[in-house]
Amino acid sequence: MTARIAIDCMGGDHGPSVTVPSAIHFLVEYPAAKLILVGQEDVLRPLLGSQVDNPRLRIVHASEIVGMDESPALALRNKKDSSMRVAINLVKAGEADACVSAGNTGALMAISRFVLKMLPGIERPAICAPLPTINGHTHMLDLGANVDCGPEHLLQFGIMGAMLVSAMEHKDRPTVGILNIGEEEIKGNEVVKAAAELLRASDLNFVGNVEGDGIYKGEADVIVCDGFVGNVALKTSEGLAQMLASSLRSEFKRNWLTKIAALIAISVLNNFKKRFDHRRYNGAILLGLKGISVKSHGSADVLSFGNAISRAYEAVENRVLERITGRLTQAQAIAVENV
Repeated sequence: MTARIAIDCMGGDHGPSVTVPSAIHFLVEYPAAKLILVGQEDVLRPLLGSQVDNPRLRIVHASEIVGMDESPALALRNKKDSSMRVAINLVKAGEADACVSAGNTGALMAISRFVLKMLPGIERPAICAPLPTINGHTHMLDLGANVDCGPEHLLQFGIMGAMLVSAMEHKDRPTVGILNIGEEEIKGNEVVKAAAELLRASDLNFVGNVEGDGIYKGEADVIVCDGFVGNVALKTSEGLAQMLASSLRSEFKRNWLTKIAALIAISVLNNFKKRFDHRRYNGAILLGLKGISVKSHGSADVLSFGNAISRAYEAVENRVLERITGRLTQAQAIAVENV
C-alpha cells in the first residue's frame, strides 16, 4: 500500500516556509509515500526547487486560508476553498489516505467532523497524541476537543486509544488508565468514577486511576481524560519542559567552570534534549472520524511538522482506521448480545 498524504501547506504560524521543506524531507525518508500539497500554487511551486517535477508529489490549488484566530463556524461556512477544507475533501473523496494541518485547531476539528463524519458508535472525536515517559511514551486523549465529557465518551476514548496503540505499536492488549486525582476507586468527580466503572466492565486492559505524575512514569499505554483536563496537562508539561531546558542553559553559561562542565556533559545533554524534545512527539490524530486527520502544533518548525506527517503515514500504514472500526463493530455486537 502506498500512503497518500494531503498537506494543508498554508496553515500554522509559518505556513509554506515550514510545510514545504518538511514535505521534501519526508519524501526522502519515506520513498514509498506520495504527498499532495494543498495551497496557493503560485506560492508553493517556487519553494519546491528541484522537487517540482517529483512524480510522488503534486500540488492542488486552494485559494483561501483559514486564519489561526478565525472562528471555526465561519471557516466551515464561508471558506469552502481553504487549503484546510480542500485537504480534508481529498480524504473524503478517496484521493488521499490522510491529511495533516498545523492550522486553527477548532476549524480543523469542525471541518473534519463535517466532511468526514463520525464513526458508528462514536459520539465525539478526540485529540490523541503521544507523551514521553521514563520508559518510552504513552498516548493521552482527549487533549482539547471536548471540554465536557460524559462517562460514555470517556469509554469510547479508551476504546479508540487502545486500538490506536495496538495498531501503531503492535501491542495485543495495551493498558488503559483514567486520569484522576488519586489512585483509589473512591477518588474523583462523578463523571470520572462512572467512566472508571464502564472501563472496568469493558474488555479493555484497564489498570485503574492514574495520577498526574503517573503520566510520565508510564503507568499506562493509554490515558483517558476530558479535553479540558488533557489540554491543561499537555500545555503545563510543555511549559515545564521549556523552563527546564532554559534553566539548564542558563546554569551552564553562568561562569567558565560551568561552561567546562557543559562541554564534559554535552553528550548527556544532547541525549536528554532528544528524548524529551516535544517536537519529536508532534502530530495528534483526531480519533473517531471516518478518515485520518492529523493536527500539528501551529508553531511547528521543519523537524516538528515532519514528525506530524510521519505520524499520519504510520497511521495509514498500520491501518488504524480499520482497526478502530472493527473494534467498535465488535463492541456493539457484544452489547446487543448482552441486552
